[in-house]
Amino acid sequence: MSVTSDDRTALPESLAEIAEDFASVTARDRLQLLLEFSDELPALPERYAGHAELLERVDECQSPLFLVVEVADGASPLERVVSLHFQAPPEAPTTRGFAGILHAGLDGLSAGQVLAVPDDAPYRFGLAEAVSPLRLRGMVAMLTRIKRQVRLKTAA
Repeated sequence: MSVTSDDRTALPESLAEIAEDFASVTARDRLQLLLEFSDELPALPERYAGHAELLERVDECQSPLFLVVEVADGASPLERVVSLHFQAPPEAPTTRGFAGILHAGLDGLSAGQVLAVPDDAPYRFGLAEAVSPLRLRGMVAMLTRIKRQVRLKTAA
């Protein structure tokens, strides 16, 4: 699936640029790009090490993946900055790659920007041609959990 300018309008600039990168290469090269995002996924911060109760498991992923969303204090709830943290084993490069894409595309955005990301955003990277639908569903579930945590943490 290629990304048209209409598709880009609903994505934050950071995610739209990543989608463009994926759209500009062949399906085979998309897997390589996914592996690069896997390698670039930051380690879980030390404050979460040994505190599994603070992380949310994404059961839809074929490999164990846990995430936590932090929302900074600030002016209005939708202007607060979102930080994403993921834990996925190194032997799960596809799952780590999905998390890496979401981290690169969403970390540091405002809560309002994260909540405005279309639910179908994971399908806009052209990965359906490179990975199974079951695997792609894991990325959709990650985005769903991220948005749910942002909603919960900005509602108070």
